[in-house]
Amino acid sequence: MSLVRIVERDRRDVLGEGPLWSARENALYWTDILSRRLNRLSLGTGAISAWVFDDYLGWAIERERGGFVIGLGRRLLRFNPETGATRLLANPEPDRVENRINDAKADTQGRIWAGTMSINCSDPTGSFYRLDTDGTVTRVDGPYTIANGPAVAADGSFLLHTDTALATIFRFDINDDGSLGPRTPFIAFQPEWGNPDGMTFDAEGCLWVGCWGAGCVTRFSPEGARMRSIALPASQITSCTFAGEGLDRMFVTSAGDGVDEPHGGALFEVDPGCRGLATQLYRG
Repeated sequence: MSLVRIVERDRRDVLGEGPLWSARENALYWTDILSRRLNRLSLGTGAISAWVFDDYLGWAIERERGGFVIGLGRRLLRFNPETGATRLLANPEPDRVENRINDAKADTQGRIWAGTMSINCSDPTGSFYRLDTDGTVTRVDGPYTIANGPAVAADGSFLLHTDTALATIFRFDINDDGSLGPRTPFIAFQPEWGNPDGMTFDAEGCLWVGCWGAGCVTRFSPEGARMRSIALPASQITSCTFAGEGLDRMFVTSAGDGVDEPHGGALFEVDPGCRGLATQLYRG
């Protein structure tokens, strides 16, 4: 394929986010946070389907036992896509009516790491949480203005997390008990790079980052050096993930909110020239 392909569909996302590769379904899932939609693309047939919810939908992560965990509004819920049924797991911020859940990833231990942020994207009211397999939620870091893009190392020894408003990706060691070591700046974005949004590791230990405002996904070395970028025909790039049987296809989400661009909010497929890591599942 060409380096960049626009996935054909009948709509654009207001705020596309949270791409997730499902090996068991041969499908890509992603959200449109502001339209409160969970989208599904079958890689086998190209068919696209969706579920619509009653609140902002930050992400969906597969459960090992079937179905998903979703971040909906300020709540964490189990979701059965076959019936549409949801069941509350946790509500980490019941009194923070100004906040919503934004982005999350599962790690090698089957836990979920999820951030919250202010709905207005301007106040530092967000936090970073860990959802353990027994359903316990623990606040592990904060505050955040726009908590974004957890990415967990292949061996589970550390993770990266972003405050997009600070244009900085932070590194945390993960201790044996699930607690985090100190927050250490890992990559400070220069203005021409845009702002770091969602991200994922590849099989070589390099980091791919959706660059909000810069119209690209960028690959960084394991040491945090900027290696190369793939330009995309939309400015607000939000996240990326590897997909396909060989984990050698990359899908990239974008946002059309606030911009007049023909491809703002499109879903893109790019040729990354490398392979990704297997999707981790929640084991609770």
